[in-house]
Amino acid sequence: MRLGFQSFTSAYKIAPGNIRYSDFVMVRLLYEATRDAGFWNMHWTITNMPPNSDRVWSQWKAVKDVSPLMPTASAECDELSALYAFLVERAGVRSVGLFWPYPNHTVAVWVLHPANGAEVRVVVPTSQIFLDVNDSFGMKKFNAWHQKTIFEYKRRDAPDSFEIPKPLYDFFLRQMDKYAGASDSTLQEIRYLREGVFLKYWTAETAAQDALRRKNDLRAGPAEDLAAFQNFAQDMRSQAAQ
Repeated sequence: MRLGFQSFTSAYKIAPGNIRYSDFVMVRLLYEATRDAGFWNMHWTITNMPPNSDRVWSQWKAVKDVSPLMPTASAECDELSALYAFLVERAGVRSVGLFWPYPNHTVAVWVLHPANGAEVRVVVPTSQIFLDVNDSFGMKKFNAWHQKTIFEYKRRDAPDSFEIPKPLYDFFLRQMDKYAGASDSTLQEIRYLREGVFLKYWTAETAAQDALRRKNDLRAGPAEDLAAFQNFAQDMRSQAAQ
């Protein structure tokens, strides 16, 4: 996270004192959790639903069993972006809204107002639609300035009284422990492996073997990245054996 924060502030020419590290951590954490095939096992599909996350919360409410091999909920790009923006706002971070780079596509944008500096717009692509493997948090392929205003997402998609079913709640926490400390590139690689399992492009065992190969290729890489690949392989194999 700290290396990511340093890279982020350098890329956007933001003095570290002009942005809270805790805000960056929350924004990046929820991005990796709620994106399509992120570590909360969301899954992109066409739904033709309004640009809010109501349907996601209703799906989560009905969850009784959770598997690393299966999505916890399915949603379209605008629903995923709304879910992300809603959770970021409820976590206390300001100015995340929705951006339409194309009439049929939606992503989120985090708007920053550094002291004595110009407004900064950070694109947060909650799916890989129109993007490639190198496009992730803060990518520049979509120019957020094409939209005149990014309105902060203020809609309350779920009430404060909402209770996440305990199996799902436990799963969400375990996934954060397993994956949240890994680098952007490692989480992107795991995202593609997870998506392949969801779409049945390959088996869970094939995904596990691929993850272990990537781990071995890292050799003396960061401990968090090595652990993330190992955890993913174990998740795939433990569920496949049941």
